[in-house]
Parts: sequence; C-alpha cells; structure tokens
Amino acid sequence: MQSLILNGLKYIATLASGLGKNKKLFILIYHRVLDEPDYMRPGEIDRRTFTWQMDLMAKYFNVLPLAEALEKIQNNELPARAVCITFDDGYADNYQNALPILNAFNLNATFFIANGFLNGGMMWNDKVIEAVRAISSEKIDLSEVGLGVYDVSSRDLKSKVAQEIINKIKHQDSSDRLEIADFVASKVKNLPSDLMMTDEQLIQLHNAGMEIGGHTVNHPIMAKLKTKALSFELKNNKLVLEQLLGTTIRFFAYPNGKPEIDYKQKHVAQVKSEGYQAALSTQWGVSDKNSDLFQLPRFTPWDQSPIKFMQRMILLYL
Repeated sequence: MQSLILNGLKYIATLASGLGKNKKLFILIYHRVLDEPDYMRPGEIDRRTFTWQMDLMAKYFNVLPLAEALEKIQNNELPARAVCITFDDGYADNYQNALPILNAFNLNATFFIANGFLNGGMMWNDKVIEAVRAISSEKIDLSEVGLGVYDVSSRDLKSKVAQEIINKIKHQDSSDRLEIADFVASKVKNLPSDLMMTDEQLIQLHNAGMEIGGHTVNHPIMAKLKTKALSFELKNNKLVLEQLLGTTIRFFAYPNGKPEIDYKQKHVAQVKSEGYQAALSTQWGVSDKNSDLFQLPRFTPWDQSPIKFMQRMILLYL
C-alpha cells in the first residue's frame, strides 16, 4: 500500500511539474490545526495531516508570502504552482501547532485576526460547540430561544446538533446570534478559555516572520451591519493590531467571506477605504492576473489523503 501511495504521488508530482504556463495562485484557507482529530470539529485538521500537507507544499509547490505573491501576480511574474497559506480568526493552535510545522518546512503564512477574542475570548460558534460537547444529559432544551429540543445522547449526535445550531443562527444579527450562543453556553460550566491566542502569542507569531491581517473585531456578518457599525469593526481591528505589533496591517479577510451573502460590493469599497492593499474572500477558486485584488478566492484543502489532496490541487489549476 505504501509503495502504491508513493508511486501515485510521484505520478501526480510529474503532472504538477508541468503546470507552469497558466500562472495561477492557490490561496489555501485554514482555521485550526488540532492536536488530534476531534469528533466535534470534523472539518478541522490535526497536526499529522497539516504536517504531510506542508511537506507536499514544500516539495512540489512554490509557497510565497502573500505580499510577494500579489506583487508577482500583478507584474506577471508569478512562478509555476504558486501557493499562499492563510489562517482565519486567531486560534491559539495556530501558534502552538501550525507555526512549528510551518517553520520546519521553512514556509510562510498569513494569519487574519479577529482581535476581540484574543486573551481568553471565545467566538459564538465555539461557545455552541464546546457547550454541546460538555452537556452531560441526553437532551438539550433550547425551546426558550426558538430552537427546540435536541437529542445529544451520543458523540455523533452532539456533533450534528452543534452544526445544526450553528447553521440555523449563523446569519442572524450579531446580537441575536450571541444571545442564543450564550444561552446554549449557560447550560454547562467551565467552558475553555484558551481557544484563542494571547497578545504575546500573536506578537511571537508576527516576530517569527508571519504576516498578520485584519478580520474585524468581533467577526460579524458584514452584510448585516450598518455603515457606522462596520466602520468600527474595520477601523478598530486594524488600529489595535497595528499598535500591538508595531507594523502596518496590509491585508484583510472577510468574515465567513461569501460574496453577496456575507458581504456586499459596497463593503469592498469600505475595506479599500481603510487602506488595505488586498482582501480575501472564501469564494472557491484560484487567482490569476485578472482577479479582483479585493475579492481574492480561497479554498480549504479538506482531503484526507496525500494523493487526493494533490489531485484536487492539479484539477483546480487546469
């Protein structure tokens, strides 16, 4: 089996070596690098998976800092198989797990930070996930907030219920969404307080040569905000990060990031007005010299085997 995998990778690598004429840029998006697989977070990768993915990146692709990649794409100087690596939100395991692996392969990444959750904060979706995980009873009654009663008697059910709750409230107004998340969290005690980075961890991440980008203060759905509220989110996020790190925050990632769903065209102009050089969405795809620098597409490499991972990269490039 191991020889089959190696032969398959060699064949795919041969195909990848011929991908040089199209001058496309892959931008990978991650959120977390867990210690080990987590039944409550099936969409997140762990250290083992991230290690073999970065090994493939280092061997078969040209991983560039985001600023360099965008400069080269505008000057039509992008190398073959160009890749940028990005992380959203500001989880502590970005520093604890992702950074050592990136350093081991001499790779650079950009980390987009929602600063309102640094130093012990918790995003609303994490409150839901961790509260449902910690529930000791077989049911959770959320009728008071209009969500009904859920069976949480097994790990599989807990995972499904948490995602169902998240999907139901994701696009509600920020205050309503947080109120429901807090209600779910009130069902248990002692939720974790170390999911997100501290100021010091973020400073060390920056000092290690990683780019830090903006991601708003509180990770709202921008399409739901009025101009004044969004201005606060953008200005204060950029200002706080710049003061903390003593550098210019050059790039921005839209929270959730789906065009016309999570942000509108008018919000692109508002991001530009804050002095950013480029902004990234979560629209699926790859970039080229014709791409909008303020709506660059990204994709999540979710494949669980090296061969499928490489196949997807090649198919996206064609």
